[in-house]
Amino acid sequence: MKITEHVHAIKIPFQVKTDSGTLERFVYSYLIFGDEICLIDSGVISSENFIFDYLEKTGHSPDDISLLVLTHSHPDHIGSAQSIQKMTGCEIAAHEGEKSWIEDVDLQFKERPVPNFHSLVEGSVQVDHVLEDMDVVELGNNVNLKVIHTPGHSKGSISIHIPSERVLITGDAVPIQGDLPIYDDFNESIRSIEMLMGVEDVELLLASWDEPQKGETVHQRMVEALDYLQNIREIVEKFAPENSSSEPMEFCKTVLKELGLPEPAANPIVARSFQANLKELE
Repeated sequence: MKITEHVHAIKIPFQVKTDSGTLERFVYSYLIFGDEICLIDSGVISSENFIFDYLEKTGHSPDDISLLVLTHSHPDHIGSAQSIQKMTGCEIAAHEGEKSWIEDVDLQFKERPVPNFHSLVEGSVQVDHVLEDMDVVELGNNVNLKVIHTPGHSKGSISIHIPSERVLITGDAVPIQGDLPIYDDFNESIRSIEMLMGVEDVELLLASWDEPQKGETVHQRMVEALDYLQNIREIVEKFAPENSSSEPMEFCKTVLKELGLPEPAANPIVARSFQANLKELE
């Protein structure tokens, strides 16, 4: 999908299977065309097929990708990074806070056991460039990527501002109301969204789990994200006393039911989010 002259979106479907059922999911990867081509996030395992097919339709080949920027280390963002790096020879860039989990996916699975992790991630890759807040990656043809550190969803999550395109790519930093609430640090998530709301000259919001948003809906989506997080906080606080001794998954199901989310959404990474809220109440 062509978003602007230099920014294209690729929607990649996948499934997450849990003990409660199967969740149909999708994730967006983004191709940025300057004098060089940069790919933002690699999707799940085998996503290179979607990405390379799209490149061919635009008159390019996989070899034209020179850089893969990973907004963070979670499976639906790094899943096919290994194949893409091998097939294109591209370099890989990410924040220091995500480096260890990208370079050792077994460590990530040990510390953050996602359902079906190894069916979503092909393997580990080395990070060639460590990105920091306010770094600028120049792709040529006046296309520059400005790095914004937006922790909360994960400690090293980054967003990418492309001023020439008036585009803001946010990874999973801006949660979608009614979708899976996933974050490691609740307060950092709030601060990151508020910071993104202050980025000037943004016409297009490109998240990983949402359709592209344009114009007035950009600000609206961020307001909705803050409202959603606040709603979660209130529900966790409401049920925390009576569930103080319950298992994390049982407490997760209680909160999800109150949020109106389906039972298959109950999994360890969502439970981890609500446990982050509980820690703040201690």
